[in-house]
Amino acid sequence: MAGYTCIQCLQVLRQGARATSSQARLQSLATSRRRSAVSPSLIRSFGSHRNGRSLGTNPAEQTKPVSGQTCCAPRPSPSTITQRGVASRSSVNALTRDNLFHSFSNSPSDAIRKRAEFIKQNAFCPHPSHQQTRAPVSPHDPEARKDTSESNLPPAHSHFECPDCGVPVYCSEGHWMDDFEAHLEICDTLRQINEDDHDLRSGRLFPEFNYPGPQDDNFVINMTNWDTYLYTREFPAINDDRSMRQVTRMLTYPQTIGSVLHELSPYGVRSGGRLTPEGLKSVSALRYSLHPPKAGESTDIKGLRLKAPPVRIFILGARAESSLPRDVWLQLQYMYPRALLHLIFIGPESMANRDGEFPLPERTPENPFGGIVEDRLGGQMKITTYVDYFHTMNKAQYFGPFDPYLDCFMLFHPGLGHPASSHEWEETLPQLLETKVPILCTGYTQWDMERDINWVSEKCRGEFDVLLEPGENIFRSLRWDLNDQDPHDVSCGNWGLWAFRGKRYEATFKQED
Repeated sequence: MAGYTCIQCLQVLRQGARATSSQARLQSLATSRRRSAVSPSLIRSFGSHRNGRSLGTNPAEQTKPVSGQTCCAPRPSPSTITQRGVASRSSVNALTRDNLFHSFSNSPSDAIRKRAEFIKQNAFCPHPSHQQTRAPVSPHDPEARKDTSESNLPPAHSHFECPDCGVPVYCSEGHWMDDFEAHLEICDTLRQINEDDHDLRSGRLFPEFNYPGPQDDNFVINMTNWDTYLYTREFPAINDDRSMRQVTRMLTYPQTIGSVLHELSPYGVRSGGRLTPEGLKSVSALRYSLHPPKAGESTDIKGLRLKAPPVRIFILGARAESSLPRDVWLQLQYMYPRALLHLIFIGPESMANRDGEFPLPERTPENPFGGIVEDRLGGQMKITTYVDYFHTMNKAQYFGPFDPYLDCFMLFHPGLGHPASSHEWEETLPQLLETKVPILCTGYTQWDMERDINWVSEKCRGEFDVLLEPGENIFRSLRWDLNDQDPHDVSCGNWGLWAFRGKRYEATFKQED
């Protein structure tokens, strides 16, 4: 190679090879320590921001020569390969544990700088001297402070970045200083979001994303809180608050389901347990199927035993949760080692960020709704994805009949009462209540959850029973998320949790006198 390559190009190629080999050694070390590991790039694409996809360079691409060009041709500026190599190394070196705070516009990460441009082009200044840009969706919405009179200033985009949190929040420094008292309410939270996003792009090892395998029958899971759950499931020790926030951002989805359905659930019928008598009836039926007794099974032919059908968990309106790494969803299966699970993602956005991995199949008579089946997830779990509405499939009796011992619905942040999405649930909600199976529902905030409850009460008053009283989810995400179109809209995944079911009418017989 040295006889046909100049010295400068040879140095660049050697640096790229060393970077590739060192990264391969680190990846092999991480995967050998635990059974399953999740790449941080998947966490970045799973983030709360809508345009926060990772734009990092691939070390393998740095060593690839460009066809049709002379290797040693004179050039006035550094080559693309050199720029990529220097940019990636400087980004990693700039983001250390003690140097994670950077303003979005001056971030070492190209993805965060692009995110800053998106915020500046779409977010509006929340100062009350501006005119409203839309109808407020809640009393806590910054738009509710603005006046509708034409005498106010016209709307202006947020171009000024707060020096304390690094996020574009106001149109000018004057409005930021004038409204500083209101901004202080979320400034610390925005700074925490800033540092957490830079942490994912710091290039450090993420031992918190190494997940344990199946649970031993001799050890019991304690679901009092996140700490007891991670300890009894034998996760790697997490002694840092930031690492705790990163790992709970994804585990909140399977653990929210498991915390309600498990026989050791922290929700009970006692005082403060939030589970209602009707809820105890519903979850007891599911627990009967999820925790079957031991039947003396073994690996030989004599040890074969009949098993109950899989428990179907319908996740309606699936979005980001359908693209979670499958190692995350396997944590739900490990909580029920003797049961079969079938996760069914349904929704028009259920294949978001997955088109390259699973191209949509054609709709055939054997597969009329184009379901994508993943049945090689440990032998006891299967995942099926449908890019369609549930009420369309239910009209065709595709999933019926429903069994309260084997079926359950899960709605992650459905936005039942949100003005922009409530019309999509008007036809689905009555069909869900007709099944008489539990419906678990989460919300971003307390206001979001209460808005959904009020909408369900308005549309189906007297036709449903509350199974789990509304309240804060014990296994909510500890990491806060930022809305790129409104930086003051801060929330966390699965903050609130409640459950309901279609009302059942039991026939009673009276003895005639």
